[in-house]
Amino acid sequence: MIAARLAQTTLDPDSFRAIAELAYRESGLTLADKKATMIQSRLRHRLRALGLPDFPSYCSYLKSDQGRQEHRHLISALTTNVSHFFRERHHFDTLRALVTQRLPALRAGASLRIWSAGCSNGQEPLSIAMTLLECAPDMHGLDLRILATDIDPKVIAFAKRGVYSDRLMEGVPTPLRARYFTHAICPETNEPGHAAGAQIRKLIRYNPLNLLAPWPMRGRFDAIFCRNVVIYFDLQTQCGLWPRMHQVLHRDGVLFLGHSERISPPEHFGFRVGEPTTYRPA
Repeated sequence: MIAARLAQTTLDPDSFRAIAELAYRESGLTLADKKATMIQSRLRHRLRALGLPDFPSYCSYLKSDQGRQEHRHLISALTTNVSHFFRERHHFDTLRALVTQRLPALRAGASLRIWSAGCSNGQEPLSIAMTLLECAPDMHGLDLRILATDIDPKVIAFAKRGVYSDRLMEGVPTPLRARYFTHAICPETNEPGHAAGAQIRKLIRYNPLNLLAPWPMRGRFDAIFCRNVVIYFDLQTQCGLWPRMHQVLHRDGVLFLGHSERISPPEHFGFRVGEPTTYRPA
């Protein structure tokens, strides 16, 4: 009986193509044929939740009016949400230098805006907040805002809670754990963990956002972290994203990408290469 049920929920080629086309159209995700087994594994629970017998039925549901809300669950299931505190530490060294340079202007009334685009479970914006407070403990009295966005509302909800298991706390030095976190119980697993304190959480505003959709932000950013996001996009989608990033970045701002991501050629999109995987407006 179990083998029969699994056979029914095998991802057939036509359903794979339909799901891949929808994921690309709505979120820019590029799903190669070799990802079929992964997609099958991640979406089987959606078939069970909806009471659907097979993937052709699921694809028909996605195309229906009542299936529009399922698109969000589909993208959430296909998105890989992996992050770490202080991932690629050289980026935070660059951020620290930028903030230190701007402190006099900040204390004179200037603003500082930072965007964590693709914030996943929230380790990145919290790492940014800790970096800023380590630069200047009086940051709370300055005009500072960190915007953290992700396409997946589930990880936004997780990030807002700000409670992390010991495993997810790797990368946070002991003095920073003591200064910015308190002991807590993880609501998902009931295991011991750490809760981000109010002094870092109140610097951050979390919102779901699809990078391919219109952006509601009106101002410009001093720093944008868009790391390990565009690696899932094809070249055409990436080339459409870089001009938009350039448009919302201050002339003396910084764009951070993941270690395997590149803007090529950067000058074509108005950027110049700075530190490793760091770009600045040309």
